[in-house]
Amino acid sequence: MKQLLILGAGTSGTMMANHLNKVLPKDSWNISIVDQEETHYYQPGFLFLPFDLYKTKDVKKKIDKFIPKRVKLINEKIERIDKDKNEVVLKNNTILSYDILIVATGTNIAPQEIEGMLGAHWHKSVFDFYTYEGAKNLRDKLRTWKGGKLVVHISEMPIKCPVAPLEFAFLADSFFTNKGIRDQVEISFVTPMSGAFTKPKATEALNYLLEQKHIKVIPDFNIESVDGPNHKIMDYAGEEVAYDLLVTIPTNMGDPMIKRSGIGDELNYIPTDKATLQTKIKDNIFAIGDATNLPASKAGSVAHFEAEILTENIQRYIAGKELKKEFDGHANCFIETGHGKALLIDFNYTQEPVKGTFPFPGVGPLSLLKETHMNHMGKLAFKWIYWNMLIKGKHIPFVSATMQTSGKQIEETTH
Repeated sequence: MKQLLILGAGTSGTMMANHLNKVLPKDSWNISIVDQEETHYYQPGFLFLPFDLYKTKDVKKKIDKFIPKRVKLINEKIERIDKDKNEVVLKNNTILSYDILIVATGTNIAPQEIEGMLGAHWHKSVFDFYTYEGAKNLRDKLRTWKGGKLVVHISEMPIKCPVAPLEFAFLADSFFTNKGIRDQVEISFVTPMSGAFTKPKATEALNYLLEQKHIKVIPDFNIESVDGPNHKIMDYAGEEVAYDLLVTIPTNMGDPMIKRSGIGDELNYIPTDKATLQTKIKDNIFAIGDATNLPASKAGSVAHFEAEILTENIQRYIAGKELKKEFDGHANCFIETGHGKALLIDFNYTQEPVKGTFPFPGVGPLSLLKETHMNHMGKLAFKWIYWNMLIKGKHIPFVSATMQTSGKQIEETTH
């Protein structure tokens, strides 16, 4: 029997287990998946937890609920990959051999990378919301916070779900308005980028919304350190920003196992072919989702599109066929803007987000790069789609893995 091994049972790994369960012959392939966690988190829901819009039950489920029975789930920490021996060593010294390896170990926050970010103030006056614990602790803080200077901050790019910090700022505006204390809260958005987002066309639309909601943008802020006792952050140019409550997105890094294996870049991401998803480490090692170094958004929608293409390329690799160079960096992201509205952006490696309709050209019902209530409903519906279709490897009707241009006002192409 041949062995296909998946490392990581988050969004990407679980999707691949379900896809491959359907297409790999049972009489010739064993499939195993390794993860030290026993809980699967709906990470897009972490954005809503701090504002009491979601409960714990909305974002946490048992990990084995979504792994097919045929696939062997191994709950253990991964120590390292030995690419020369085609083996993975687990923390308990178990050695797993493989014929094909898929790395789906994702990315995590690394607050220890910024001087002073961790300390007695962590989850007291300095919070993240990219972890379940961080989002839950921030929820408890916001329930009693009386107002002051709220700073929403990005440490450095790339980060998981680049629109999430903006969404947090927009939802904070809505949250404090509904509590009747918006005039007592000064919201600032501090970013190392020159604008609100990585894409200029989206930045233009988002800047308008930030201005409309009286959210101050402080661009080009490259953080050097956090002064927790004095409630301020400093950048390398000497600029200081004071806060009463800091909601930060720390440096994001790939799994430390990647570093221990000697196969990653400086942020522990795996060099990967951006069109085939085969790694540049070895032909029989593939990578997907946040674990890669692709110049695409680190987002669930991207992993979803990658999974459909990688499934076909795994089959082609087994058959000895040339891999399809099909992945175009397609991303499709809702941006919650508060007060029951949201934007939707659709883009890829070369095409900027543009106006138009999605998924049906000229019909919608979702509008691109436009703030609508229908887009907000689409964002809320995504939770059901995630739990019931996406991670189970079911194709979402009318949504293609590569970006479609029909129905969109294509204005320019950048390379």
